[in-house]
Amino acid sequence: MPIDGAPEDTICAIATPMGEGGIGIIRISGQNATAIASKLVRLRTNGSLDTHPTHTLHLADIVSAPHPESAGDSWPPTAREHIIDEGLVVYMKGPHSFTGEDVVEFHCHGSSTVLRRVCESCVAVGARLAQPGEFTKRAFLNGRLDLSQAEAVLDTIKAKSDFALTIAQRQLRGDLGRYVQDLRTALLSLTARVEAGIDFSDEDISFVTRGELRTALQNIARQIREILDTAQTGRALREGIRVVLAGPPNVGKSSLLNSLIHDDRAIVTDVPGTTRDLIEEAVMWNGLSITLVDTAGLRDTVDVVEQEGIKRSKTAQAEADLTLYVIDAVSVQKSGVSDFPFPLVDPKQLIVLNKIDVLAPCTLQPLSEELAHRLCQRILPISTRTGEGLDELKTTITSRFLTGSFEAYEGVVITNVRHRAALEQATTAIMDALSSIESGGQAELLAVDLHDAADALGGIIGTLTSDDVLEQIFSQFCIGK
Repeated sequence: MPIDGAPEDTICAIATPMGEGGIGIIRISGQNATAIASKLVRLRTNGSLDTHPTHTLHLADIVSAPHPESAGDSWPPTAREHIIDEGLVVYMKGPHSFTGEDVVEFHCHGSSTVLRRVCESCVAVGARLAQPGEFTKRAFLNGRLDLSQAEAVLDTIKAKSDFALTIAQRQLRGDLGRYVQDLRTALLSLTARVEAGIDFSDEDISFVTRGELRTALQNIARQIREILDTAQTGRALREGIRVVLAGPPNVGKSSLLNSLIHDDRAIVTDVPGTTRDLIEEAVMWNGLSITLVDTAGLRDTVDVVEQEGIKRSKTAQAEADLTLYVIDAVSVQKSGVSDFPFPLVDPKQLIVLNKIDVLAPCTLQPLSEELAHRLCQRILPISTRTGEGLDELKTTITSRFLTGSFEAYEGVVITNVRHRAALEQATTAIMDALSSIESGGQAELLAVDLHDAADALGGIIGTLTSDDVLEQIFSQFCIGK
């Protein structure tokens, strides 16, 4: 089956996940969508598909493409055709469709064999297989979506939490696109006034003063900073976070994992070095998707298997969004805070003091305070045996990535690394423009900075985006979307 072709080709693909299911959908889009679909459907109401009302489901038999030996006969070859399935067919006339083109969908039974045969028949009568993300790419190219909305389609599909879904839906509705477009329009308006002043410089006409420019650019920069401040939380909500449990052997890392997920996922023994490989489990706290990773205890060892586990533990810590470094309260008390081997200070690390149930209550508070003073950071006392401190630990973890109440938050949230980079690029250009204003720089250079800022924002919504960027974005989609 061919997959390469021109944008004007009519494309088809299975639009639902592979496997068994109640319903499976094959989507066709392009200028010949109805002609191709008409060769494969027999409407129970008779008549041709394009004569029926658009956006209406019709009961139909879906038949296979003709055999090659019947190619010279009149179409349809009713004596030779074979019914693949009974299903529903809907015709959506462009531009009132997802892609902006004529679209036909077959709603079949969700058998992988049925879907494969229908898709093969579509190709046999003139369609080609869609490339990854090609339906959404056509929606963007045909003006149905801006680029930020197209990316929100993928975010909606991959949403791991209610918060992630809410943000993706806001961007799909165009909240981010409108916000960015308003900022870009303001920049272009300022640019036009600056360039008009350049064109009429001989006539001593001022279309905008430097004071007006400064105020306007400072306001735009402030608005960009406001949404940039949401980037860390937005990424955490979109992708989830990885929290690694690290520390010496036998401090209770595996017990902590089991306690946090409420399951005996990791083996717990008194034998040091029990955990040799990474153990991962996903949880959902306060709408935030979190992957907890238990790791091998950090120590010097001659065991080659344990050495590999420790190597993987260090790699996991380097890649983590947050590390819970677990230490044994009893061991710290025995050795003394001044002699205990603590980890290096790391902003991505929380110190968890486990086994506090063994200590006398009068001992815990001064020990925690001494540790906090020694390490210059907060100490989180817990007991995996009694559960004490676990709720506070969960709250501390989520508060590192969730600021404020996102459930009630209605503003624009940045979740995409590409969007963040573009906004930072725009900010840099605006700062350069402000510096030029303060230093009395030439208007021509100021106009260049304003153009750069507007172009950076245009990259978010696709006004100015290279083919390479588009290819990278849509290649992340599945074929049916």
